Amino acid sequence: MPVRAVGLPGTADSGTGGDPAPPPGLVVLGHFDQPPGYVVSRPRGSASWLFTWTTAGRGRLWQGGARAPAGAGDLVVLAPGVPHGYTVEPGARHWRFWWAHCQARTSWAAWLRPYDRGDGVYLVTSTPAGVHDRVEAAFRRMHADARWTGTGTPPAPTDPDGQVAVAHGSAARELALCALEEIVLLATAGARPAAPRPGLDPRIRRARELIDADPGAPHTVRSLAEDVALSPSRFAHLFSRQLGQSPMRALREARLRHAARLLESTDLPVERVAAASGFASPFHFNRVFRERYGIPPGAYRTHH
Repeated sequence: MPVRAVGLPGTADSGTGGDPAPPPGLVVLGHFDQPPGYVVSRPRGSASWLFTWTTAGRGRLWQGGARAPAGAGDLVVLAPGVPHGYTVEPGARHWRFWWAHCQARTSWAAWLRPYDRGDGVYLVTSTPAGVHDRVEAAFRRMHADARWTGTGTPPAPTDPDGQVAVAHGSAARELALCALEEIVLLATAGARPAAPRPGLDPRIRRARELIDADPGAPHTVRSLAEDVALSPSRFAHLFSRQLGQSPMRALREARLRHAARLLESTDLPVERVAAASGFASPFHFNRVFRERYGIPPGAYRTHH
């Protein structure tokens, strides 16, 4: 199919009709329907993140030593800096997919982490069919917003028809990233993470999910044990034996990770970050944060 580029930066990628690998800071996206034989190879990887959402057919992506098949309703994300490539799945008649290159927002890391396949590959599968139309609409809106000049009314979503859109202005970039954030959240919230670690008791897995989902909640050994129908002593023993740390140690680690993400992505005062992460005392929060990350929370925010 023909590919029309709007403000497309130069690229040295090999292959035919591939999406461009833009310099950091740009948001570039498009929608392709490619036949067998289509292949893109980047031996040096890309400076930006690559997001692909398959709407029909099948593709295959690889990065480093990791592989990710892509079928309808699959979101595949490739982190920057690792050699990668992608192609139409051998035997498939075509591969129709949305793609976007950009710098990922820090907050997306927590949503993608359960789908990590190694070497910077994140494979989100089993997204409910009811979410697909919302994701498709968000991509169309993202494609329209990326073309906005910043004056007048943003263009209405239309059939992308192979057109590559590049968000040059700050307003267009932010609107496009907001649409992509909605896509990542919709896909990851509704999908099933990769298979759990073999042998992990489902009650302990459930307790860990409760901690990770809301680390700022007032969890205790007793409350977590009640949630998974175990006695507190049995729960604490089983949790420590299977995960190598006590429930309260795991909770503290989850709260510190949550606090770090808030420091990276918001301008909340440190005291608010501490409270939102489940720490009753800002002084205690400062002490344990410094122990964990080597610097106090304020310096961590400045550094990141």
